Amino acid sequence: MSLYAVLGRDDPTPWLLTSDEPRADQIERLLGMLPASAGEPATASGHNRPELATNVLDLLATFGVTADDDPRIGPLLDAMLSHTDSDGRFLAFGAQRSGPPVWGCVHCDTHAIADVAGRFGLGSDPRVRRALAAAEGDLIETDLGLAWGCRPDPATGFRGPGRKGEPCPQATLEALRAFSWLPADEHPAWLAGVVHTSLEIWRQRGTRKPYMMGHGRQFKTVKWPPTWYGAYEVVDTLSRLPETWRHLAEDRVSLAEIAACLLAYNVAADGRVTPQSAFKGWEWLSLGQKKEPSPIATAMVWARLAAVEELADEIAAVDVLRLASSKGGSGTPMPPRV
Repeated sequence: MSLYAVLGRDDPTPWLLTSDEPRADQIERLLGMLPASAGEPATASGHNRPELATNVLDLLATFGVTADDDPRIGPLLDAMLSHTDSDGRFLAFGAQRSGPPVWGCVHCDTHAIADVAGRFGLGSDPRVRRALAAAEGDLIETDLGLAWGCRPDPATGFRGPGRKGEPCPQATLEALRAFSWLPADEHPAWLAGVVHTSLEIWRQRGTRKPYMMGHGRQFKTVKWPPTWYGAYEVVDTLSRLPETWRHLAEDRVSLAEIAACLLAYNVAADGRVTPQSAFKGWEWLSLGQKKEPSPIATAMVWARLAAVEELADEIAAVDVLRLASSKGGSGTPMPPRV
């Protein structure tokens, strides 16, 4: 039985094959959004903004673009890897509340840069390895387990809205993605503990909301293009590290529940995804509009579900309306709108 049938959806493949997305002009528009150099101040305000260079690079990689496909990518990546602090963490050049742009670093910067470097085949670069070693040194034992919190930026003093000793869901996912590009036999043994913490955050959703990141409808419904902590990002990240959760029943159940939410809140009965939430200004891609099914969004969601196909029966068995609500919710999950 196909994955689509197991999960109770029609196969969208014939429809997808009629699409011409992503087109060459769309790829060129994405490439045109890249900064000329790593020293060009970030114009996007917030690590979740899709216009941020690391997020643009991530979407290009998702579309199958490699560093060899365009002469702008390789030099930019090299420049991004050339700016580090004394411990090897990657720096980002961006605005501060007052004063000129500065080189600074919070975990979301160095982890995201290491991740896109790995996506473009630079995981063995000594600068990436040094940044990953620094990331390992930044791990903390939080009240929910081993994870990354938010390290204040020495240059600006910026720090995320979480409590000291609390795990940051986003920084932790970004770091896990960065480590996922290492060869499987080089994955540190402690990764399993961090993955367990990431899923523990989901299990504690009724009483905890670390760094103000909840698990209600916004978590379950993809905001396109995906850049931030949510069901899509969790499934995407943890699917790359199956050895960390495959043999632990508790974590299998949690990941299946999150994948079931990704399915139920985004995929219609015909197997297609019509975006319900999108960043403004991205209507030139079908994933940026909310009126019609999007071939790109559909392909991206099914790719994530296919990556955890070994959980298909468990995903199909989840009743998303019987899952515990997120902290601050009504006690009953909001039903899907698809």
